Amino acid sequence: MKVLVTGAGGQLGHDVVATCGAAGDDVIAVGRAELDVADRDAVLGAITSIRPDVVVHTAAWTDVDGCEDHSDRAFLVNALGARHVADACGRAGSHLVHVSTDYVFDGAKAGAYVEWDQPNPLSVYGRSKLGGETDVRALLPTASIVRTSWVCGLHGRNVVRTVIDAVTADPDRVFAFVDDQRGCPTFTTDLAVAIRRLAAGRLPGTFHVTNDGATSWFGFVGDVLVAAGRSPDQVRPIATDDLDPPRAAPRPANSVLDNAAWRLSGLPALPPYQEPLERLVKELIS
Repeated sequence: MKVLVTGAGGQLGHDVVATCGAAGDDVIAVGRAELDVADRDAVLGAITSIRPDVVVHTAAWTDVDGCEDHSDRAFLVNALGARHVADACGRAGSHLVHVSTDYVFDGAKAGAYVEWDQPNPLSVYGRSKLGGETDVRALLPTASIVRTSWVCGLHGRNVVRTVIDAVTADPDRVFAFVDDQRGCPTFTTDLAVAIRRLAAGRLPGTFHVTNDGATSWFGFVGDVLVAAGRSPDQVRPIATDDLDPPRAAPRPANSVLDNAAWRLSGLPALPPYQEPLERLVKELIS
């Protein structure tokens, strides 16, 4: 395939580029410097001239608290940016794989969210990403929309890197993480493979794609510490209301995603999150 990857400098974009390249695809990798998705003319010009078979749209503004304070920028990048990419893909005949988020849900459901549950985002970030989903569906009904959560990878800032860097600098460091927010950690090496599978099959519709297993941030950091050969007692649980300073954007208490459409389509489950976590920690401390 000829694959154009937006947001190629990000942690997910980096691994999508690597995965597609390893599969023998002709990959065009563009970061913000090469293609600003907020610029409609630039997006239309690039995609209609390159005419890729597939566009994997990973570019987004993912600073959740920053989005809360700068809503216009959030909607420009996350909603209008997705609209521009979908419009261009329709004109070029390219299949679009658009990456979205668990933050489109409000966290009030008792169980895991399936693809057909009604979104109700709490934050500007979540609303802007839902806006992107809405525009993609309207302009390009055959697109693949991938909702994922708690994304971690080697080539970006994430909680795994933060904890490993901190405990390397201060081996006796004790962390405090919330125990009342639950989700599914997802690792870019596995997510990128799943995204390419959707791209190659041109599978339309919304898919939840996460690694197997749910936990809290407190539990996840305990797993990170164990993988690094440290004691899980180096993290203590706190409530979201006890965060100091409090976060600008509200988070869903439950953002656990059930990969129902993926599973029911007969696609192979992603491995338990502990497996890629161990590999990532080894890379970070090597």
